[in-house]
Amino acid sequence: MTGDALLDRFREAVAALVPDFEDTDAILGLAISGGPDSLALLLLAHASFPGRIAAASVDHGLRSEAHDECEFVAALCAEREIPHQILKPSTPIRGSIQAEARKARYSLLNSWMENRSIAWLATAHHADDQLETLIMRVLRGSGIDGMSAIRAKRGHVIRPLLAFSKDILIQFVTTHGIRPIDDPSNKDQSFDRVRVRNALSQLSGFDVSLASQSAAALDDARTAIQWMVDELTAAHIQRTVNGCKLDKHDFPHEIVRRLLLKCLHVCDPSLSPRGSQLEALIKGLKLGETQTIGDILCKGGLTWTFAPAPKRNNH
Repeated sequence: MTGDALLDRFREAVAALVPDFEDTDAILGLAISGGPDSLALLLLAHASFPGRIAAASVDHGLRSEAHDECEFVAALCAEREIPHQILKPSTPIRGSIQAEARKARYSLLNSWMENRSIAWLATAHHADDQLETLIMRVLRGSGIDGMSAIRAKRGHVIRPLLAFSKDILIQFVTTHGIRPIDDPSNKDQSFDRVRVRNALSQLSGFDVSLASQSAAALDDARTAIQWMVDELTAAHIQRTVNGCKLDKHDFPHEIVRRLLLKCLHVCDPSLSPRGSQLEALIKGLKLGETQTIGDILCKGGLTWTFAPAPKRNNH
């Protein structure tokens, strides 16, 4: 694919996600790490929207090389007169490294966007990332929400490269004479994604961009289900003095599961029951039983009712 064709595809992808972007003076924020995919995003965005982009790189403080990698990106941006900032978390990242690093990264990027009045943030997730994510979600037994995988647009974050394969992005960067950074964590077999990536590398002859079509179809289904649940919530969930009741529940199982979660969150918005707990609760409520989940008393029957469980008297 020629560079011009790639630019056309990129501009079309951005226009599909933010239809009025080209008609405004808005700045597009870019999350750039220095890897081939994010450098391709930087080059494509710079060529497509000159003077209308700003970039940021996050140094999580987890690797000694990270500072130099961020400076590498800063130098590339300076050569092209692209505003760039290096962001660092104020406290060390602990616990589940990948999950906590992601949380810190988006927190820093959100603050950066607010300070610079940037409306949209583009990340460099591509078709190979999407396929890996789908496979990982299948292996973890995810439902339809999880199988929506990486969404092309979520809040103010857009991912215009989801239909682009990694090979195409690497080739594009190479034609510009830039040698991307090779993050050693991409070879760390302790990460699930790396093992899935290595397994997929044994396959050939497949169009990885089609994974995004599957994920988009699943996301459309998720959106349709959620729309139906919102309609049914308005019609059949009624607030009570200290909880709520569901006066109709003869719906398909997935609809019932989501309506049940709505009812539970009326009583306790922080409750996050496991799937097996919800399944047992639905079964019991359909049999007319009374059960407790968390601190919520749930009564079955023709109408299901939910309210805080009575406080126990320890005397």
